[in-house]
Amino acid sequence: MSSSERFDCHYCKDSLLGKKYIMKEDTQYCTKCYENLFANCCEGCSLPIGCNCKDLSYKDRHWHDQCFKCAKCSRSLVEKAFAAKDDLLLCTECYAHDYSSKCTTCKKTVMPGSRKMEYKGNSWHETCFLCHRCQQPIGTKSFIPKDAGYFCVPCFEKQFAYQCCACKKAITTGGVTYQDKPWHRECFLCIGCRKQLSGQRFTSRENYPYCLECFSNLYAKKCVGCTKPITSLAGAKYISFEERQWHSECFTCVQCSVTLVGRGFLTQRDNILCTDCGREK
Repeated sequence: MSSSERFDCHYCKDSLLGKKYIMKEDTQYCTKCYENLFANCCEGCSLPIGCNCKDLSYKDRHWHDQCFKCAKCSRSLVEKAFAAKDDLLLCTECYAHDYSSKCTTCKKTVMPGSRKMEYKGNSWHETCFLCHRCQQPIGTKSFIPKDAGYFCVPCFEKQFAYQCCACKKAITTGGVTYQDKPWHRECFLCIGCRKQLSGQRFTSRENYPYCLECFSNLYAKKCVGCTKPITSLAGAKYISFEERQWHSECFTCVQCSVTLVGRGFLTQRDNILCTDCGREK
């Protein structure tokens, strides 16, 4: 037989005529050479996975189908769900028993792949994480912890939250207290201009809160010199004389403008004068 008519194994050169062979990258090999050169080694028995066997793989590791077993109970994992732990393959039952968390409510295992809730190191089945008041599953909704229980927002508001005396709605976070009454921060407003007073200096009149500007404009005495309000709330000092008031910086001689604070002065009708300008008159 001529060389052109031969059909040999690429590696051992044995004839493949009438024999089983395997092609790899357009090159033919006898089954023995192929297994020696290319077959994967089984993780379970350490033997090559031959051409006549199924090669089961997971993350670049390979097994015979009869070797693909749970590392703990030895049950077959072929076509079954499994989990990996520290390079070991485990059936879901063994993994759950050894490694899965336990439900805080029913104390049963939270199986891998099932929906669960977690909070501060505790785990629950989704159907076991219930509102302490209405006993309905909280699921993915917002909740508020209180003492040893967990409450959905509507139940917490009904049972624990203060009611804002302005809008009558529950105060769930923050809030301010004024005259022993609770307010939302956004509801605690100046009675005059309706600006938010939370975090601002304010005063009151007849139990109504006012920002300093509104209180000054409405109720503060007016300076004779500049006609602007005089308020001690902002730390301003003022001079009072014959039922008239001045800011300290506005209490000056009407003629020469020298300050009269701590000095003698004279009056001429409604005007005040320093003693020098008064004598000239």
